[in-house]
Amino acid sequence: MRPRLSIAAVLLLVLAAPGCGDGYGVVRGVAPAPSREELQKPATGTLRVFAYGDTTTDEMLDPFREANPDLDLKIASFNSNKAAAAKLAGGFEADVVEVCTDEMEPLTARALLRPLDPDAITDFDRLAFSDSDDVRDVAGNVLFVPASAGPHGLIVNTEEIEPGTVDSYTDLFDPLYAGNVALESSDLTALGVSAMAIGLENPMDLSLDEISETEDFLASKIGQFRALAESDASMVNLFKSGEVVLADGGRGTAQDMIEDGIAVEWVPPKEGVLSWVCGLAFTSNAENLDAGYKLMNYYASPQAQAISAESGFIAMNPGALELLPPELRADADPATLDTAIPQTQPEFSEAYARAWQEVEAG
Repeated sequence: MRPRLSIAAVLLLVLAAPGCGDGYGVVRGVAPAPSREELQKPATGTLRVFAYGDTTTDEMLDPFREANPDLDLKIASFNSNKAAAAKLAGGFEADVVEVCTDEMEPLTARALLRPLDPDAITDFDRLAFSDSDDVRDVAGNVLFVPASAGPHGLIVNTEEIEPGTVDSYTDLFDPLYAGNVALESSDLTALGVSAMAIGLENPMDLSLDEISETEDFLASKIGQFRALAESDASMVNLFKSGEVVLADGGRGTAQDMIEDGIAVEWVPPKEGVLSWVCGLAFTSNAENLDAGYKLMNYYASPQAQAISAESGFIAMNPGALELLPPELRADADPATLDTAIPQTQPEFSEAYARAWQEVEAG
């Protein structure tokens, strides 16, 4: 896996720049970890968590709340790391923030994250992606604990499309489905999916010429799509209303649809499955470090990862597999990430963003 040079370079400049972090919070070195004895004690005080909504559901957090009854857990949600960075930079207070490998640059560029001590996370070395450069800064410090991942492929309405007839990203652009297709409104996924549809093999590492080629193709086909979905919830609603019968999307989103009574299946495209990877990090101004480390330990545990897997995500800790029903184990196995294409910040990330903006505007 290629190191995220763009993020490492940005962070190196931020840490080296005089006066860096003014107004945003200064990185103060690795967050000191509590002792092993302290980690075994229930957390107290207030812990402020800033994350995606599907990461902090009651189903996921109730066991942690029960184990830490004297902890005041305050949860706030966002819809992107860019939005999270803007809010944190504006003075919003949080101890723990969720970060994702494909969009964390707004957080690192403003020195809004503080490295953590992986030795304080009991299961850290067992977690998928924990040995990757993508969870570390340029000095090798760990920036976040990998806590979730999800494969991104195709979602198919099985009542409208015969099962087995759709298995490629090219199907999203088939005139047969014109007006009944949705595309996830994200520059990396939209361009990545389109790049694979035209035969480009490195969707997260496109050259400038390849970005231009992909933009031209996508712009010529944008009328194919009924909608550009801004969120998982909007994608679910598009399928529920019958407006859309085919889209790109995550297996967790498909699982939400199934639980809502919508007849869909998630299909891994033959060109390859993209996969996002997210986790928990300390903000540079984090105060309740002890409780933060305890929360990270919980999310890394087999128990929490089994709950995540039951929601359609990858079980980042392989120890969770034995806690799952046999029929869920294959899809939840973290070994599936070995063959997936991780969504990471591209070298020319700004060109991806500009290309998608032009497609949307055109």
